[in-house]
Amino acid sequence: MEWLPLFFAAAMGFALFMYIILDGYDLGIGMLIPFANDEEKDLMISTIGPFWDANETWIVLGVGIMLMAFPFAHSMVLTSLYLPVAIMLLGLILRGVSFDFRVKAKTDHKTLWNNLFSIGSLMASMAQGWMLGNYVMGLTDSNLSMFFTLAISVMLPVLYIMMGCGWLLYKTEGEVYWKAVRWARIAVLPLGLGLLLISIATPLVSETIAAKWFRLPEAIGLMPIPLASMIAYGAIIGVLSSKSMLNNDKGWIVYVALIAICIMCGIGLGYSLYPDIVIDKLTIWEAASSKDAMQFAFYGTVIAVPCIFAYTIFIYRVFRGKTTELSYESDR
Repeated sequence: MEWLPLFFAAAMGFALFMYIILDGYDLGIGMLIPFANDEEKDLMISTIGPFWDANETWIVLGVGIMLMAFPFAHSMVLTSLYLPVAIMLLGLILRGVSFDFRVKAKTDHKTLWNNLFSIGSLMASMAQGWMLGNYVMGLTDSNLSMFFTLAISVMLPVLYIMMGCGWLLYKTEGEVYWKAVRWARIAVLPLGLGLLLISIATPLVSETIAAKWFRLPEAIGLMPIPLASMIAYGAIIGVLSSKSMLNNDKGWIVYVALIAICIMCGIGLGYSLYPDIVIDKLTIWEAASSKDAMQFAFYGTVIAVPCIFAYTIFIYRVFRGKTTELSYESDR
């Protein structure tokens, strides 16, 4: 059963990837809320209304797989990152409470809940960036590691904001649509610059990663990853610069291109880490739980992951198309 640790590593990576591309846009919309008027805020919230709670299922699944299949890594990672994890959870709790209370609260309290929803989104996004940056650095606490981690904690919210803009371009029309265009045009350049700098910095701050990316002939085989990312980023620039494409409701291409960039980043990260689950500290096989435990967890995983994936496809199909105003009131 040597393949079981690889299976669980792939399943965990898939779950976390799904979380980023799905919950990323609604975190981004949360951070964009302060820049809209009250009517626009309601419409923006309604674009994520059917999805946001289900999107967070993926991070629960990813962490759950780590706990079942890689308990040693789970202990090491969460012990090192307990503070950003706590901040992320607090942010997600604020989002959940605010999402419901903003609709049911009195008018003079609605602004408070809108602000808390935005604050919770920013807290969760920056905490996730901090966790990702420190994880890539092997959970170290050197000055270089802290600087790199801080850079990722700023960069990830920018990516989420761009994904939020892309989602609004897909789901809305009218004034919110064109505001999303303006927001995306502002965020796209910092996103591109950040991705470039982090791509350059990552191998510089980690000798392990540098050895994998700049060794021949592997370096040639890896060229499609940055090239595909550049093409996807160019597509974003092209759409945002083309009035005809935006007028013809082609803004959804922005979101698709961002997913492509996330896929390339995920492949690159997976290659950089393998065979480690905590870089330079713990391999996948060293972190794996017992054979019997992994076999038992395998059957649950092959049932749970397809079910969650099928449900995700179902709700996105049911609620496809442009969004109307969110309401908790019955039509009767």
